[in-house]
Amino acid sequence: MTDCQMVSSDFTADEKMEIESIKTYKKDLLDDIQKLKMEIDNVMAEILSFESAEENKTIEKSKQFSMGKKKFNMDPKKGINYLVENKLMDGGAQSIAEFLYKEEGLNKTAIGEFLGEREELHLKTLKAFVELHEFSDLNLVQALRQFLWSFRLPGEAQKIDRMMEAFATRYCDCNTHVFQSTDTCYILSFAIIMLNTSLHNPCVKDKTTLERFISMNRGINNGENLPDELLSKLYESIRNEPFKIPEDDGNDLTHTFFNPDREGWLLKLGGRVKTWKRRWFILTDNCLYYFEFTTDKEPRGIIPLENLCVKEVPYARKPYCLELYNPNSRGQKIKACKTETDGRVVEGKHQSYTICAASAEERDSWIEAIRASITKDPFYDLVSVRKKKVINQAPQD
Repeated sequence: MTDCQMVSSDFTADEKMEIESIKTYKKDLLDDIQKLKMEIDNVMAEILSFESAEENKTIEKSKQFSMGKKKFNMDPKKGINYLVENKLMDGGAQSIAEFLYKEEGLNKTAIGEFLGEREELHLKTLKAFVELHEFSDLNLVQALRQFLWSFRLPGEAQKIDRMMEAFATRYCDCNTHVFQSTDTCYILSFAIIMLNTSLHNPCVKDKTTLERFISMNRGINNGENLPDELLSKLYESIRNEPFKIPEDDGNDLTHTFFNPDREGWLLKLGGRVKTWKRRWFILTDNCLYYFEFTTDKEPRGIIPLENLCVKEVPYARKPYCLELYNPNSRGQKIKACKTETDGRVVEGKHQSYTICAASAEERDSWIEAIRASITKDPFYDLVSVRKKKVINQAPQD
């Protein structure tokens, strides 16, 4: 006889029923515990699945955001539209401005292109973008350094005008007692930009002196002169440290030709033995670049268009030719450069460049585009117009 049987025989009928009841309760409790464990496992699995799904969503959103930035760098409007469509920004001017101002990895040329457009959303975005800059207690050169580092100024005069007008307004709002009007700030800002070019561009031989800088800014403060001390301080700041032009993120050369005035295949006459060679030409930033292939990262040659003229020329067996020449230096070499086959960059030897298009229409389009590019610095025109306005509005004695 076992101990269990011996113990069991000692229990009364009621005690035995109580023990059976406890055993049943214990079994039910263990079953409930097992069910609860299964429910907990299921909940944990759901939580893990949810966290995984959220993590996947975050990863997907991050990928979409990166794609939006890439699209923006290639085409600003398409990039913004992509981000809005994927609910990564709300599409309002403030949201776009903060994206342009704060986000890393954006192409500075693309930012300038977007801000320079004249549609209402772009104008509102430009205003919001400029207002994100804090210019309080900065002198004008310091403020310009900050402003011009946040994007690259576009080439079109009207776009430059709108952007510098917005800058001047913001600077005067932050520093109410420096200038009598935003026109003064606008004119002096351009004078500083041109001074930077004069002092630090090696191609400019006639460097602007302090005396000339002061003289050229006479009467721009609502007909009054700005303090010589202020102008001297601004001059010295630029002379000691030129503006830093932001380099575009990614392939700099690609973005140099990001938005050319014109591009296409043309024939170029050149070589020791004059022969026609097919080259891919890109017209941008007042220069004509030519490549052997469209995929080349470096141009075979660069022709600065400053001081050059272009005209239609007849040529034997090539009816659709144009010529680049210097009207003031006939017989002298044009200041250009080319890359030799061994990689050396050498000075060009052309006294003129003869280029052939595939049709009369294409030739005329190139001539028109080149002539449009061969213009004097738009800064001078913008400043001249504003100076006349200030002088005409100045109170007469």
